[in-house]
Amino acid sequence: MSDGVFDAEVAATYDANHVGTDPALVTRCVDRLVDLANGGAALEFAIGTGRIALPLVARGVPVSGNELSAAMLAQMRKKPGGADIPVVVGDMTQVRVDGDFSLVYLVYNTIDNLTTQGAQVACFENASRHLRPGGCFVVETLVPPLQRLPFGETHVPFAHDPDHWGVDEIDVVTQSYSSHHLWIKDGQAEHLSAPFRYAWPAELDLMARIAGMTLEHRWQDWTRAPFTNMSKTHVSVWRKV
Repeated sequence: MSDGVFDAEVAATYDANHVGTDPALVTRCVDRLVDLANGGAALEFAIGTGRIALPLVARGVPVSGNELSAAMLAQMRKKPGGADIPVVVGDMTQVRVDGDFSLVYLVYNTIDNLTTQGAQVACFENASRHLRPGGCFVVETLVPPLQRLPFGETHVPFAHDPDHWGVDEIDVVTQSYSSHHLWIKDGQAEHLSAPFRYAWPAELDLMARIAGMTLEHRWQDWTRAPFTNMSKTHVSVWRKV
Protein backbone atom coordinates (compact mmCIF):
# COMPACT_ATOMS: atom_id res chain seq x y z
CA MET A 1 0.00 0.00 0.00
CA SER A 2 1.56 3.30 -1.11
CA ASP A 3 2.08 6.17 1.33
CA GLY A 4 1.16 8.52 -1.53
CA VAL A 5 1.86 12.18 -0.75
CA PHE A 6 2.62 11.42 2.90
CA ASP A 7 5.90 9.62 2.34
CA ALA A 8 8.90 9.45 4.69
CA GLU A 9 10.18 12.89 3.67
CA VAL A 10 6.85 14.62 4.30
CA ALA A 11 6.19 12.63 7.47
CA ALA A 12 9.50 13.68 9.01
CA THR A 13 8.55 17.37 8.85
CA TYR A 14 4.76 17.13 8.92
CA ASP A 15 4.14 18.56 12.38
CA ALA A 16 6.44 21.55 11.84
CA ASN A 17 5.59 22.33 8.22
CA HIS A 18 1.87 21.65 8.04
CA VAL A 19 -0.04 21.62 11.32
CA GLY A 20 2.35 23.25 13.76
CA THR A 21 2.75 22.32 17.39
CA ASP A 22 1.08 25.26 19.15
CA PRO A 23 0.35 23.83 22.63
CA ALA A 24 -2.64 26.14 23.15
CA LEU A 25 -4.28 24.96 19.91
CA VAL A 26 -3.68 21.31 20.74
CA THR A 27 -5.05 21.81 24.26
CA ARG A 28 -8.26 23.43 22.99
CA CYS A 29 -8.78 20.59 20.53
CA VAL A 30 -8.16 17.92 23.15
CA ASP A 31 -10.43 19.67 25.67
CA ARG A 32 -13.34 19.50 23.23
CA LEU A 33 -12.64 15.87 22.32
CA VAL A 34 -12.50 14.85 25.99
CA ASP A 35 -15.93 16.42 26.47
CA LEU A 36 -17.37 14.72 23.39
CA ALA A 37 -15.93 11.30 24.28
CA ASN A 38 -17.98 11.55 27.49
CA GLY A 39 -16.05 8.84 29.27
CA GLY A 40 -15.93 6.46 26.31
CA ALA A 41 -13.24 5.40 23.86
CA ALA A 42 -12.21 7.40 20.79
CA LEU A 43 -11.14 6.45 17.28
CA GLU A 44 -9.05 8.81 15.19
CA PHE A 45 -9.24 8.40 11.42
CA ALA A 46 -5.88 9.33 9.84
CA ILE A 47 -4.10 9.39 13.19
CA GLY A 48 -0.89 10.50 11.50
CA THR A 49 1.97 11.48 13.82
CA GLY A 50 -0.20 11.29 16.94
CA ARG A 51 -0.30 15.07 17.38
CA ILE A 52 -3.81 14.88 18.90
CA ALA A 53 -4.10 11.22 19.90
CA LEU A 54 -1.16 11.21 22.32
CA PRO A 55 -2.30 14.18 24.45
CA LEU A 56 -5.85 12.78 24.34
CA VAL A 57 -4.58 9.50 25.79
CA ALA A 58 -2.71 11.50 28.43
CA ARG A 59 -6.08 12.97 29.44
CA GLY A 60 -7.42 9.47 30.13
CA VAL A 61 -9.33 8.79 26.91
CA PRO A 62 -8.62 5.35 25.36
CA VAL A 63 -7.69 6.02 21.70
CA SER A 64 -7.38 3.69 18.73
CA GLY A 65 -6.41 4.81 15.26
CA ASN A 66 -6.39 4.26 11.56
CA GLU A 67 -3.66 5.46 9.21
CA LEU A 68 -2.98 4.91 5.53
CA SER A 69 0.64 6.09 5.55
CA ALA A 70 3.15 3.78 7.20
CA ALA A 71 5.64 6.67 7.20
CA MET A 72 3.30 8.92 9.21
CA LEU A 73 2.59 6.07 11.61
CA ALA A 74 6.32 5.48 12.07
CA GLN A 75 6.67 9.07 13.27
CA MET A 76 4.03 8.49 15.94
CA ARG A 77 5.69 5.27 17.05
CA LYS A 78 8.89 7.24 17.79
CA LYS A 79 7.11 9.52 20.27
CA PRO A 80 6.67 8.62 23.96
CA GLY A 81 3.57 6.44 24.22
CA GLY A 82 3.19 6.23 20.45
CA ALA A 83 3.89 2.50 20.36
CA ASP A 84 1.04 1.80 22.77
CA ILE A 85 -1.84 3.10 20.65
CA PRO A 86 -3.52 0.36 18.58
CA VAL A 87 -3.61 1.39 14.92
CA VAL A 88 -4.93 -0.39 11.84
CA VAL A 89 -3.16 0.55 8.60
CA GLY A 90 -5.67 1.10 5.81
CA ASP A 91 -8.12 3.39 4.06
CA MET A 92 -10.46 5.27 6.42
CA THR A 93 -13.35 4.76 4.00
CA GLN A 94 -13.44 1.01 4.65
CA VAL A 95 -11.01 -0.11 7.38
CA ARG A 96 -12.47 -1.82 10.47
CA VAL A 97 -10.96 -1.10 13.88
CA ASP A 98 -11.95 -3.29 16.81
CA GLY A 99 -13.62 -1.52 19.69
CA ASP A 100 -16.72 0.21 20.97
CA PHE A 101 -16.41 3.96 20.36
CA SER A 102 -18.33 6.94 21.65
CA LEU A 103 -16.25 9.29 19.48
CA VAL A 104 -14.74 9.16 15.99
CA TYR A 105 -12.82 12.23 14.91
CA LEU A 106 -11.02 13.52 11.84
CA VAL A 107 -9.01 16.73 12.22
CA TYR A 108 -7.12 19.36 10.23
CA ASN A 109 -8.78 19.23 6.79
CA THR A 110 -8.11 15.50 6.44
CA ILE A 111 -11.60 14.84 5.06
CA ASP A 112 -10.38 16.76 1.99
CA ASN A 113 -7.71 14.10 1.38
CA LEU A 114 -10.55 11.97 0.04
CA THR A 115 -10.72 13.32 -3.49
CA THR A 116 -14.19 12.14 -4.57
CA GLN A 117 -17.64 12.74 -3.11
CA GLY A 118 -18.19 8.98 -3.00
CA ALA A 119 -15.09 8.47 -0.86
CA GLN A 120 -16.16 11.21 1.53
CA VAL A 121 -19.62 9.66 1.89
CA ALA A 122 -17.99 6.28 2.53
CA CYS A 123 -15.88 7.86 5.29
CA PHE A 124 -19.01 9.12 7.05
CA GLU A 125 -20.63 5.70 6.70
CA ASN A 126 -17.53 4.01 8.12
CA ALA A 127 -17.45 6.44 11.04
CA SER A 128 -21.07 5.61 11.78
CA ARG A 129 -20.34 1.88 11.71
CA HIS A 130 -17.72 2.38 14.44
CA LEU A 131 -19.94 4.50 16.69
CA ARG A 132 -22.19 3.23 19.43
CA PRO A 133 -25.72 4.71 19.31
CA GLY A 134 -25.55 8.29 20.53
CA GLY A 135 -21.86 8.60 19.69
CA CYS A 136 -20.33 11.56 17.85
CA PHE A 137 -18.38 12.04 14.63
CA VAL A 138 -16.25 15.20 14.63
CA VAL A 139 -14.66 16.80 11.56
CA GLU A 140 -12.38 19.84 11.55
CA THR A 141 -11.89 21.34 8.10
CA LEU A 142 -11.77 24.53 6.08
CA VAL A 143 -14.58 26.49 4.52
CA PRO A 144 -13.88 26.50 0.76
CA PRO A 145 -12.08 29.81 0.09
CA LEU A 146 -14.05 30.65 -3.04
CA GLN A 147 -14.94 34.15 -1.85
CA ARG A 148 -11.25 34.96 -2.33
CA LEU A 149 -11.25 33.66 -5.91
CA PRO A 150 -11.93 36.31 -8.59
CA PHE A 151 -14.34 35.21 -11.30
CA GLY A 152 -12.57 32.99 -13.82
CA GLU A 153 -9.38 32.67 -11.75
CA THR A 154 -8.11 29.33 -10.51
CA HIS A 155 -5.30 30.16 -8.04
CA VAL A 156 -5.46 31.52 -4.48
CA PRO A 157 -2.31 32.20 -2.43
CA PHE A 158 -2.52 31.08 1.19
CA ALA A 159 1.07 31.51 2.43
CA HIS A 160 3.80 34.04 1.63
CA ASP A 161 6.33 33.81 4.43
CA PRO A 162 10.05 34.31 3.83
CA ASP A 163 10.66 30.56 3.91
CA HIS A 164 7.28 29.23 2.72
CA TRP A 165 5.06 30.03 -0.25
CA GLY A 166 1.72 28.34 -0.83
CA VAL A 167 -0.92 28.48 -3.57
CA ASP A 168 -4.20 26.58 -3.92
CA GLU A 169 -5.18 25.63 -7.49
CA ILE A 170 -8.98 25.26 -7.55
CA ASP A 171 -11.41 23.67 -10.02
CA VAL A 172 -14.91 24.89 -9.13
CA VAL A 173 -16.53 22.38 -11.53
CA THR A 174 -15.20 19.24 -9.81
CA GLN A 175 -14.68 20.80 -6.33
CA SER A 176 -11.11 19.55 -6.53
CA TYR A 177 -8.05 21.55 -5.61
CA SER A 178 -4.32 21.10 -5.21
CA SER A 179 -2.21 22.80 -2.57
CA HIS A 180 1.24 23.73 -3.86
CA HIS A 181 3.95 24.43 -1.29
CA LEU A 182 7.45 25.78 -1.76
CA TRP A 183 9.84 25.86 1.20
CA ILE A 184 13.25 27.56 1.13
CA LYS A 185 15.76 25.91 3.46
CA ASP A 186 19.48 26.64 3.51
CA GLY A 187 19.25 28.14 0.04
CA GLN A 188 17.51 25.06 -1.38
CA ALA A 189 13.90 24.84 -2.59
CA GLU A 190 11.59 21.99 -1.59
CA HIS A 191 8.28 21.56 -3.43
CA LEU A 192 5.16 19.60 -2.52
CA SER A 193 1.77 19.36 -4.26
CA ALA A 194 -1.15 17.52 -2.70
CA PRO A 195 -4.61 16.79 -4.21
CA PHE A 196 -7.83 17.45 -2.27
CA ARG A 197 -11.60 17.80 -2.65
CA TYR A 198 -13.49 20.54 -0.83
CA ALA A 199 -17.04 20.15 0.47
CA TRP A 200 -19.41 22.77 1.82
CA PRO A 201 -20.73 22.37 5.39
CA ALA A 202 -24.22 21.69 4.06
CA GLU A 203 -22.84 18.94 1.82
CA LEU A 204 -21.15 17.33 4.81
CA ASP A 205 -24.47 17.49 6.70
CA LEU A 206 -26.09 15.51 3.89
CA MET A 207 -23.28 12.94 4.02
CA ALA A 208 -23.91 12.61 7.76
CA ARG A 209 -27.62 12.15 7.16
CA ILE A 210 -26.92 9.37 4.65
CA ALA A 211 -24.81 7.70 7.36
CA GLY A 212 -27.53 7.99 10.02
CA MET A 213 -26.18 11.02 11.89
CA THR A 214 -27.53 14.51 12.56
CA LEU A 215 -25.75 17.80 13.16
CA GLU A 216 -25.45 18.75 16.82
CA HIS A 217 -22.78 21.51 16.82
CA ARG A 218 -20.96 23.64 14.30
CA TRP A 219 -18.27 25.94 15.67
CA GLN A 220 -15.78 28.19 13.93
CA ASP A 221 -12.90 26.48 15.73
CA TRP A 222 -12.00 24.54 18.86
CA THR A 223 -12.80 27.54 21.08
CA ARG A 224 -16.47 26.91 20.17
CA ALA A 225 -16.72 30.40 18.68
CA PRO A 226 -19.94 30.82 16.64
CA PHE A 227 -19.78 29.75 13.00
CA THR A 228 -20.57 32.76 10.79
CA ASN A 229 -20.33 33.92 7.18
CA MET A 230 -16.82 35.16 7.99
CA SER A 231 -15.54 31.84 9.34
CA LYS A 232 -12.66 30.29 7.40
CA THR A 233 -12.83 26.94 9.20
CA HIS A 234 -15.38 24.87 11.05
CA VAL A 235 -15.54 22.10 13.61
CA SER A 236 -18.72 20.07 13.07
CA VAL A 237 -20.20 17.46 15.41
CA TRP A 238 -22.75 14.93 14.20
CA ARG A 239 -24.47 12.49 16.53
CA LYS A 240 -25.47 8.97 15.55
CA VAL A 241 -29.23 8.64 15.79
